[in-house]
Amino acid sequence: MINIAFLFANPQGGEGGNPLMMFVPIIMVFIVFYLLLIRPQQKKQQEHKKMIESVGKGDKVVTNGGIYGVVADSKEHVIVLRIAENVKIEVVKSAIATVIEKKKD
Repeated sequence: MINIAFLFANPQGGEGGNPLMMFVPIIMVFIVFYLLLIRPQQKKQQEHKKMIESVGKGDKVVTNGGIYGVVADSKEHVIVLRIAENVKIEVVKSAIATVIEKKKD
């Protein structure tokens, strides 16, 4: 790793140093934030989107609210869940947290 004290040292005495070297630590911080925080979150969002698009009739799912159910019908933005015998609810597709079990064809 680059020695931080070296980056802030003024090798030219009383004159100003290289202004580009002053931005190196800031650039390094942004790179670390991207690699550790932003990129993994984007991957997780893409995987969740693919999972929601692949949900079909007969799949067992859990919503963000903790409701377990079986997909009875799927519309454009809404999924109808059967949560008990003769009990169906409509939830937005984005409210699905996980797919527990895919229907076997």
